[in-house]
Amino acid sequence: MAEGEPKPDSNAGHPAPLLIRNHEVARQLEGATTLPVGLGSPPPQISACTLQRGDRVLCYTDGLIEERDMDGQQFGEERLIACVNRIERREEGPRATALRLSHALKLERGTTSDDATLFLIEWRGGAADHLAVLE
Repeated sequence: MAEGEPKPDSNAGHPAPLLIRNHEVARQLEGATTLPVGLGSPPPQISACTLQRGDRVLCYTDGLIEERDMDGQQFGEERLIACVNRIERREEGPRATALRLSHALKLERGTTSDDATLFLIEWRGGAADHLAVLE
C-alpha cells in the first residue's frame, strides 16, 4: 500500500482500537465486529482508515476495560483514553510507551480477573507491500 492509502482492519470480538495522532487519542477505529476467531463466524468484513506518518493504533482486549474496582465500577474506555493521553504526552518511542502504559494500567486497575492485553502499533510511513499480501 502506498503512503496515505487506507490500511485495512478487522475486529474479531475485541473493543475498537484507538487511533493516536499527535500524541493523543483522536478516535476509535470502528469497524464491523465479528465473533472471536475460531467461534464459527462468517469471514470478517474489512474496514479501512488512512494513517499518517507517526500515527499509532492501540489494540486491546476487553479485559483491560471491563475490570471492576472495589465499588463495582468498570475501568472503562474513558479512563483508558485518559491514561493513554497522559502517557503519550511524554512523546517516547512505541516500545517505551507501551511498557509505561502497561505499568500505569496495572496500577490504576488493581487486581486483574481477566486477560488484559495491549498492542501498540506505530505507522512510520512508506510502502508496506513487502509486509503482507491481501487477497
